[in-house]
Amino acid sequence: MVSSIFGLIGLKQFFATDNSTVKKHIYIYSPSGAVRDKAAFKRGVKRLGVLGYDVEVDVDALSSHMRFAGDDETRLAAIHRACASGADIALISRGGYGITRMLADIQYKSVAKAIERGMHFVGISDFTAFQLAVLAKTGAVTWAGPALCEGFGVGGAPDLQPDDIMEDCFHDMASGQGEGTGWRQSQPLAGAPVNIHHATIWGGNLSVLVSMVGTPFFPSIKGGILFLEDVGEHPYQIERMLTQLLHAGVLADQKAIALGQFTGFKLSTHDKGYKFNTVVAWLQSQLKIPVLTNLPYGHVQTKVLLPVGKSAELAAEGKDVMLVWGH
Repeated sequence: MVSSIFGLIGLKQFFATDNSTVKKHIYIYSPSGAVRDKAAFKRGVKRLGVLGYDVEVDVDALSSHMRFAGDDETRLAAIHRACASGADIALISRGGYGITRMLADIQYKSVAKAIERGMHFVGISDFTAFQLAVLAKTGAVTWAGPALCEGFGVGGAPDLQPDDIMEDCFHDMASGQGEGTGWRQSQPLAGAPVNIHHATIWGGNLSVLVSMVGTPFFPSIKGGILFLEDVGEHPYQIERMLTQLLHAGVLADQKAIALGQFTGFKLSTHDKGYKFNTVVAWLQSQLKIPVLTNLPYGHVQTKVLLPVGKSAELAAEGKDVMLVWGH
């Protein structure tokens, strides 16, 4: 059954609609690193306008203090302005680093109220810290997806166009039409087909997630579907972080692990055949739950959007995986 449905969905999320029928308000703000690529920022804002969105830019979105988009107080205020903006979507300008410095001071009730009113908080990378903290403190759902610069502004590659799958998935989220996604693994599933019901989707950037273990901002999720991605981390560093999650009992508490895209690292002759697939095989040997691969999410252009904190169902057979959260 998975294979027959996958033939219809490919990488794209379910139930896309026409972008021209939706007029949504997007609030752009910078809770993490300073925007270094101003051209990508401008291209991203312009692209969202072309797609039919009303774009509002936070007053401090382009602020700079050391490596941050303003000092902690400035970036914290930007988060709270996003909450109060009344926008349909609060989209970060970029990731980087900085949110973990402010976790104790975020007004989580304000965030939860904004989400209850219909706001979608969207981001990637450092934004994982915000998403996990919101889930731990309120149980509210946020969205793992693009940032403005790298997603819609195609940061670092001005000659490229934003990925159409990513844009369609973003629209599905914005219009409330996205109910799931499907993908094909890099290696066939070993053993019997997998069918998982009523499991919380959660996760994000591996480095950020690991840094929050043992804090009050790390959600206690039992029987979840944990998705992970990272960039610029060598396979041995990825394995080291996964080992921490393993020994902390986090991985064994889940129903499945979905590994996304791990990019931007460089192997050397010293590795002598040790590579990312080695890490995957090792992880699979340590767990009794399925470890799925090639989830189209991470620091790549072609990525789906995932609702962090939402209950979902997952089916996998052979190389094909289907994840559904709309029912």
